[in-house]
Amino acid sequence: MTLSHTAEPDRVVPALPAAVLWDMDGTLVDTEPYWIEAEHELVAAHGGVWNDEFAHQLVGNALEVSAQLIIDQSGISLSVPQIIDALLQRVIAQVEQRVPWRPGARELLLELGTLGVPSLLVTMSWRSLADTVVARLPEGAFEHLVTGDEVSHGKPHPEPYLAAARLVGADPADCIAIEDSPAGVRSATAAGVPTIAIPHVVPVPRVEGAVHIDTLAGVGAVDLTKIVASAWAPR
Repeated sequence: MTLSHTAEPDRVVPALPAAVLWDMDGTLVDTEPYWIEAEHELVAAHGGVWNDEFAHQLVGNALEVSAQLIIDQSGISLSVPQIIDALLQRVIAQVEQRVPWRPGARELLLELGTLGVPSLLVTMSWRSLADTVVARLPEGAFEHLVTGDEVSHGKPHPEPYLAAARLVGADPADCIAIEDSPAGVRSATAAGVPTIAIPHVVPVPRVEGAVHIDTLAGVGAVDLTKIVASAWAPR
């Protein structure tokens, strides 16, 4: 586990965050391979050209942005809504068969619930996919969901994380975000949320306010504020 800054020795770190704001694809569940496979299938079915380098450019973005990039890079003649609908259908079908939980994520999520720490899902996937994933968890695992079809500006804009903090009446600085993508980390840190970055499919540049770790496996609720202690900045 690697910290990107040195914690201030005289700073009091709360035992638990006010809320934990979870990214979904690549952070809670390992669905990025599902998305990439769906993109390959869709583009091939419509006579376009696609590769993993293009696919990796989409990780963490709003679906509208990703769909437009698919059009621009592949040359297929579908509309943005058509691409989004087709990709969601493919990914939802795979999640319904098997939910690929990321190491330690489900365990940490459930522990937070037992301790009364609100968890919120902050994802650029749309509500239909988010509901499919959340339905595979115990009822109430997430207090609220913020999805890509319900915000005006997607990641890397700060709106999704600011909206999540408002839903529980918390100061963003008192929450913790868990992310795996460059766009997600930029979104959370721009909102003023101390962030744990767990790079997975694509590298995540180091930015102020985010701390990199390798995995959530073995990470408990009381570890979270210690991990991000260096990202807490006086307001």
